[in-house]
Amino acid sequence: MTAPVFVVAPGALDGAPARITLDGAEGRHAVSVRRLQPGEPIVLTDGAGRGAFGTVAAVSGKDVLDVEVGELRDEPAPAARITVVQALPKGDRGELAVETMTEAGVDAVVPWSAARCVTQWRGERGAKSLAKWRSTAREAAKQARRLRFPEVAEPMTTRQVAALLSGADFAGVLHEEGSAPLATAELPAAGSLVLVVGPEGGVSPEEIAAFSAAAAPPYRLGPTVLRTSTAGVAAAALLLTRTGRWS
Repeated sequence: MTAPVFVVAPGALDGAPARITLDGAEGRHAVSVRRLQPGEPIVLTDGAGRGAFGTVAAVSGKDVLDVEVGELRDEPAPAARITVVQALPKGDRGELAVETMTEAGVDAVVPWSAARCVTQWRGERGAKSLAKWRSTAREAAKQARRLRFPEVAEPMTTRQVAALLSGADFAGVLHEEGSAPLATAELPAAGSLVLVVGPEGGVSPEEIAAFSAAAAPPYRLGPTVLRTSTAGVAAAALLLTRTGRWS
């Protein structure tokens, strides 16, 4: 079984430290929930690509442990960076989408307030929902043993999404009536790949037109229609395979 991953503050892994203290919420989870003991393997990461692989040296109280660092590793940024623009789903399906896409290896998720979204993020509710998506990404990245955590961006409007698509090296919109299959789309060997996943009610004709004008045509995944909460991870898995990141 691989060692559990815990997050440390930015800069905590700089300078090749020989021993690191893990405390606060992460230390409490390691000691009180995971019940780690001296001698057990553990990984600490800053979430930005650096990881410290070591063993628990000592446990102090309920929320502090010391880690003896055996090796520092740096995970480079991927050559092909995958971003999924996720329309806001109903209920907790947004967290499900973020969780599974993070586990698969997506590099960024952009919440999108599409015209046909039943859910809309406004005011305090929007801030809480965004915080929940970011917390979900963080925990899913730890579960997946990632050293480089995905970014969950601020919510975007359709105009902002169109601008994002126009600057990508490859861009597309998942749509059940897309004439071209995503499996045969021509992909760059490196650069930014951005996919749009629509809401339960589908992407509106006006949105399709705006995205097509931004060089993001509609693509279909397959013969079946996927939920908005699962389409992103299915498409991401296809891109991760085709770009060689899963090979």
